[in-house]
Amino acid sequence: MMKSIKQALLTCVLGGAILCPVGAEDQAPSKWGKDDTIGSANYLTPELALKAAGLVTNGKVYGLGLPVSSSTPAVAPRTIAVNVFMPGQYGGATLGSNKASYLDDMITGWMGIGTQIDGLAHAGQNGTFYNGNKAIDFVTPSGVKKLSAADIPPIVTRGILLDIAKYRGVERLKEGEVVTVDELKAVAEQQGVEIRQGDVVILHTGWLSLLDEDPDRFGAGEPGLNRAGAEYLASKNVIAVGADTWGIDAVPFADDTVFDVHVTLLYENGTYLLEAIDTRELAADGVYEFMFVLGQPRYAGTVQAMINPIAIK
Repeated sequence: MMKSIKQALLTCVLGGAILCPVGAEDQAPSKWGKDDTIGSANYLTPELALKAAGLVTNGKVYGLGLPVSSSTPAVAPRTIAVNVFMPGQYGGATLGSNKASYLDDMITGWMGIGTQIDGLAHAGQNGTFYNGNKAIDFVTPSGVKKLSAADIPPIVTRGILLDIAKYRGVERLKEGEVVTVDELKAVAEQQGVEIRQGDVVILHTGWLSLLDEDPDRFGAGEPGLNRAGAEYLASKNVIAVGADTWGIDAVPFADDTVFDVHVTLLYENGTYLLEAIDTRELAADGVYEFMFVLGQPRYAGTVQAMINPIAIK
């Protein structure tokens, strides 16, 4: 199964191409106008941040990001390595009369590993990305000239956790299982939360528990949404859709489409994706509504970013 995903994602890369595919097509302008580059982040307002702050009742802070290392499962060829140096201090040398010492580190790798936000330049269709931007016009080997993850505004708004695993009465969903529109509605009703414009909606499927138990299985498939679920959440005007899975889509795919939820949310609606969100503590505490805070790293030209979003209750 992973072989088919790799082939779908990497044919161009392995072939040595920089831009792929090149058969770009026109797309209708975004609801925010033909020059918009931030999509659903347009829903962000000071009022949303103030209302989110009002959800804080006991001040408990939940880190939703995972530690990342070279062993973190990732879709090939994504890898990452950390190297630590002591510049100018080799052989036991120190700096200055106070014999100061310091360490520096260097990261070499891909951005799409671990807990991450997918920017609007991450997924498109036939060489075109959000708001009709053609790869041939804005993608360069040194970074994208627009739609960069670095340009996503800070996100402070209401977060919602939909505990799909609890609703189904299971520890975790199985790979390939689809969270249906009816389930999204039923879980929200059962938890007493209403999905509103400007929300960040995160699914708890229990899948993340496999990361330590069986990392190979964790990375080889996942439960998730299909196009219908993605369209439903986009219709609610949410800012982002997240899950405790590495790719949001249900994998193996049910048909010959590839990451159709990515295409639906990012390309068609300008709705951000939050992947590999650590929902375990929120689910254990039964916290379904909270203040969500994210200020992603601002590496110019990137299409994704490794993140550690925060939930505050």
